[in-house]
Amino acid sequence: MSSAILPSAYLAPLEYYSVLKNNDSVFVEHHENFVKQTYRSRCEIYSPSGKQVLSIPLVKRNHKQTMKEIKISYDYDWQRLHWRSLESAYRRSPFFEFYEDDFKPFYHEKKFDYLIDLNEEMQQLLLSLLKLKTTYIFTNEFKLNYEGGDDFRNEIIIEKDKIKRYNQVFETRHRFIPNLSIIDLIFNQGPRSLDYI
Repeated sequence: MSSAILPSAYLAPLEYYSVLKNNDSVFVEHHENFVKQTYRSRCEIYSPSGKQVLSIPLVKRNHKQTMKEIKISYDYDWQRLHWRSLESAYRRSPFFEFYEDDFKPFYHEKKFDYLIDLNEEMQQLLLSLLKLKTTYIFTNEFKLNYEGGDDFRNEIIIEKDKIKRYNQVFETRHRFIPNLSIIDLIFNQGPRSLDYI
């Protein structure tokens, strides 16, 4: 049986889901120190002007904190901003209307104190939509070395020839952009998404 360890992530890129698809069980790290400017709290989508980063604002900290301790800031309405960006990017995609009601509550109704809770609830939705059956386990302590399989907490590398192209809304305007957030694939390919991972 194959196994791997991944960080918690907000609308992670396709390479993340490649690890989930290609392993029988995956541990998700909850006890590492939070790493800034990673997909733990941000994602990349394909906007009308090209690649766009959506970042979740976090409550300022004075010291290192574990992923489980990171709180989301609501000093400005980032949920509304993210949703408007998603609408602008994907409203014309083939499956936006099909999945819109699944994602909208995360930006209009739900509020999460902790980043990890938002990430994991959204992750459960994504696993369900993708019909991914990977065993998904949370770590209960931090270990520097993961001996049970492949450790992807710091980096995931996918060989370029393994990346499958699919139609993207603004591809003719810019070009195909690989390894964007899983949401780009879902809104563009719908039920066929898993075939492209």
